[in-house]
Amino acid sequence: MRKPAVVVVSLACLGMLAGGGFAFADPAGPTPQGASLIITHDDDELASVPLPGNSFSVSYRNSLYGTLAEERYTVEPNGTYLLDQIAADQLAVLEEYYAVPGVPMAAGASDSRNWVVEPDPARPAAFEKLSLAATDLGQRTLHVPGAPPLELWTLVDDSNPFVELHLEETP
Repeated sequence: MRKPAVVVVSLACLGMLAGGGFAFADPAGPTPQGASLIITHDDDELASVPLPGNSFSVSYRNSLYGTLAEERYTVEPNGTYLLDQIAADQLAVLEEYYAVPGVPMAAGASDSRNWVVEPDPARPAAFEKLSLAATDLGQRTLHVPGAPPLELWTLVDDSNPFVELHLEETP
């Protein structure tokens, strides 16, 4: 059973969409405007967040280290999204938890996290749908430029915490 959340109603009003895939007129061209990230749980739509550009991120509290980390995605012209950067407050999250081969770097002054690293190029993470455990402990939160953060864990109960993110073209 879902937790009551005012954010679900307000975001759903912003972007309720009919079902369907995310289609692109030109696979080699830029990502079209008019896309939304749809958040579902057991095939029920919980929220829809307009995606004004071609990037978004998901932050969470790492269960092993207890500090914040963030996975940053770029929407590809074919409608998939690709993990293109991982960021964290604590260096160990990147070096030990993610165990990526690259060397983490100090994040820029305007970055919300302290450290950043590119994901493992030998194992690209591209998704059409992304399943996430949205628990109270992990506090997964969706960040889309121009929209307020969406606390995914408030949308579902810990007894069945999985949400799915996928893209849909806005009609």
